[in-house]
Amino acid sequence: MDLTLNVEDYILNVRACVMIVHNNKILTHKNVNKDHYSLPGGRVEIGENSEKTVKREIEEELGKEIQIEGYIATVENFFELDGKKYHEILFIQKGEFVEEEDKKIDYTLHNKEGKDYLQYEWLDLSKIENYDILPRCVKKILTKKKFPTHAINDELE
Repeated sequence: MDLTLNVEDYILNVRACVMIVHNNKILTHKNVNKDHYSLPGGRVEIGENSEKTVKREIEEELGKEIQIEGYIATVENFFELDGKKYHEILFIQKGEFVEEEDKKIDYTLHNKEGKDYLQYEWLDLSKIENYDILPRCVKKILTKKKFPTHAINDELE
């Protein structure tokens, strides 16, 4: 069961995502029906830590095994989506593919769960300001390069 709870007029989410970088490009996922990108990952399940979450999510979504190489950030994320307010706690892990062949991937990947609207794209870190990445504080985290860090992204203020 995902750690998603309805609390008063908010939805409380606990999520984890992974930052994978190859050749100065970062792996992101994008819903082809939306205008923004985000780091791949998903909701933490009850009794699961954030490292296990990102490993499970990448295995489910891409069919790839990753290893965790460090901890990047915790983000307190407040936003509205489809008329609902969210209070989200987001853990960002640094990861890498386990298989040597997977470390050479530089092309767009597709979702293995049948979610054809999701694709996984590599964005050039030197042009990161040109992309709409959510939560918006992720760009600052990436450019600061001081880890681990804590950030607050409040789009409800």
